[in-house]
Formats: sequence, C-alpha cells, structure tokens
Amino acid sequence: MAVILVIEDKESMAQMLSQALQAEGHQVIVGRDGREGLDKFKESKVDLVVSDLRLPHKSGLEVLEVVKEHNPLVPVILMTAYGTIETAVKAVKEGAYDFITKPFDPDHLIHLINKALEKQRLVTENLILREEFAKHLKLPKIIGKSPKMLEVIGKVQKVAASQTTVLLLGESGTGKELFARAVHYLSPRKEGPFVAINCAAIPRDLLESELFGHERGAFTGAVARKMGKFELANKGTVFLDEIGDMDLALQAKLLRVLEGEEFMRVGGTVKIKVDVRMIAATNKDLQAAINQKLFREDLYYRLAVFPITIPPLRERADDIPTLVDHFVGYYCQELKKEPKAMAPASMELLIKYPWTGNVRELQNCIERAVILSDGQVLLPEHLGLRVKATAEAGLAELQTEGSLQEVSHAAIQFAESRMIRKVLKETGGNKSRAAEILKVSYKTLLTKIKDYGIEG
Repeated sequence: MAVILVIEDKESMAQMLSQALQAEGHQVIVGRDGREGLDKFKESKVDLVVSDLRLPHKSGLEVLEVVKEHNPLVPVILMTAYGTIETAVKAVKEGAYDFITKPFDPDHLIHLINKALEKQRLVTENLILREEFAKHLKLPKIIGKSPKMLEVIGKVQKVAASQTTVLLLGESGTGKELFARAVHYLSPRKEGPFVAINCAAIPRDLLESELFGHERGAFTGAVARKMGKFELANKGTVFLDEIGDMDLALQAKLLRVLEGEEFMRVGGTVKIKVDVRMIAATNKDLQAAINQKLFREDLYYRLAVFPITIPPLRERADDIPTLVDHFVGYYCQELKKEPKAMAPASMELLIKYPWTGNVRELQNCIERAVILSDGQVLLPEHLGLRVKATAEAGLAELQTEGSLQEVSHAAIQFAESRMIRKVLKETGGNKSRAAEILKVSYKTLLTKIKDYGIEG
C-alpha cells in the first residue's frame, strides 16, 4: 500500500480518484489547491503525487518543483487538459514521471501509478542499495533511509547518467568514495575503469607524476615511462579524494585538464587527449581555502558543477540502528562468530555518541565489540565508548584514561563546549555572530549547542 497525494480542485474528480485508488488498497490524501497540496506533502510521508496541472494558488509545475526539491525520489504524475499537453511534456523533461490527458480511464492512471511505484522501488532498493552492488565493490552498502540520505541518493542517481563533474563534500568517514563509485557504476561509463587517488596520501612532488605520468629520465628515479591515473582512467572516471590538499601549481595543471581534456606527462612534450569524468572530494572548507589563497577559485567552480554534501552521522541518527544491524551481521559472519544482538543500553549509547569519525568510526566500534563479546548480546562495555549527557557534565576533569581515540573525543568535546560558551557569552547569545567568530556554519553551531546541552 502506498500513500498517494491527489491535488485536484474539482470536487467530483478528486472524489472519483480517491475511490479508485482506495479500491486498489492505497491510502489517499487530497489537496484542494496547489498550496494546500504542498502543505499536506510536507507534513505527510507521501510515496507518489498525482496533481492537476492548472490549480489555484500554486500550479502543477510549482508543485513538481517543490516535491522534487524536497525528495527527488517521489514520482509526480500530472493531469492535463488537451490544450496544455505541450506544458505537460515540458514538465516530464523537468522531472515529472508522466502525464495523463483528461478525460481518462481510471484504470490507465492506476497502471501509470503502479509503474511509477515499481520504478521507485527498483531505484531505491535494487540500484544503489542492492547487495550485489556492495559485493561488487567489496565495500559496505550505502545504508540509510533518513530524509538526508534519500536526498543524497536521489542526487547521485540524477547526476550519474550525465558527464557532469561532481564535488563530494563531507567530513572524514562519511563514505565519499563509496558515493563516488556509485556515481560511476550507475553511469554510462560503468564498463570503463574507476581510478581513485588520495591527494593527501602522496607526497606533493610525486602527485603530478601519479596523475599525469612521466617520461623516462624526467627526474631522478624515472627509469622508464609511466602512465598516470588520467591515462589509466580513459573512458572511465577519475576520483580525486582530498583535493583540498593539492598544491596550487598542480591545481593549475588540473584546471587545464578539465578545460581541454588533455595534458602532458612530466618531462614530456606531447599532449595526450583523454576522455574521463572527474569526481572530486574533500572534507575541507574550500571557500575558506580560497579566501586564504590556498585553493584556486576558478578550479573550484569547475569542480563544483554539481556539489553533493554527505551528511555526518550525527545528523542522521535515525540510520544508526540500521547501520549497526548491518555491521553486526557482517562482522559475525566475517569473524565466524555466532549471531549477536545489541543490548538496548548499547544501542542507546551508540545513538547518543557524537561519532566525529562518522560511519567509519561506527564500523570500527562494532568490529571491536563483536571481537570482545563471547556471548550473544553486545553489552556497553564491549563498545569501549564513554559518553556523558553533555561535554561539560562529563568533563569536569579532562579525561585521561582509555584509548587515545577516546581521550581525543573527550578533549574535543570539552574544548568545543568551552569555546562555544565563551563566544556566546561575549556576543550576548547572538548565534549568527558567534558562528562567524568560530568560523563554522550557523547550522553546525546549532547542532553543537544541542549536542553539548548548552542552552538551558
């Protein structure tokens, strides 16, 4: 059963559609005009929208735009009179699933709805989230059904089919490479190579050779010609992780590759043409780096054609139980342990934990817990986490026991909490000004205020 929102201003038509869809077992919500329909869409978990094209207050095109902005995975079917078919065709190009011309047979609409729902299911479950995809990559599945993750998955699916350059933003451990691979394997280039390189892991004087290759004798130790990553990735995708760590001189050469799709090997004189799609990722604030003259503004705009921000784990805590279940099952099988369950107190601890290392840190925590546990239940002591209600309450004295990672977490929480309190006091509680002083976004500041229990 699906939840279907019908937006139709004619009473008789709305009633007919409601009865036909309810007879198919669907739950129906009715909006009498565009504004009311969008209000109901935002306050309900809608699986599909059927909307008239001409509506009071908000048109069907405006409904389409808002729905797709809110959740790109929700199909929208538009109903139109004969005279507005051209507009309906335009709407399909802008993201509508399909349109149907009035008058129509309700069975035809039901057939369209069933096709749209089936396509939605395949897209969300059998593409990015399917088990075969994860096994092929030998990486964890992309797991998460929170609104923020669904939005990211929707963007990945939209951009994958194009040749557009993608910039993945997010903290360390959020899974940026996994999303980069998803873009590649869902694209027409999926049969071509996916070549990843971490710009921060290679010394700066060797990174150019890694990217573009070198000729024999180009420098000491260059005893033979070497192909670079861009040549290896021809007809495929290059993924440049931690691009914020690339030095300015190399950034200029990368910009030329983006603009001209050609380069020269180190020590070479011949230009090499390549056909590659570029995906870049960073956990740094590139705008701040531009202001500090550490990153080229022109390169930024060439990379950020389609930016996607991967949310940190603390902003999608609803996904933690699903991730935990997945990792517990995976490591029990990997380590040949009997199936284990997470104790309620352990799960509560995991949900409250700040996870500064994001999904990667959670994964390591679960692996450790499965190793330490001899029984069928994973207890809090197996997790090795120490979480207090707030950073201030839990750190009357700075923690000096436990692993280095645990002490680091405690120190970060303590320092951040103290600094935020100090700046808020200096600004008289003005959060916007405090965010400027602390050089974080307003949203990040609000999240930390909530996490540390600073207000009240």
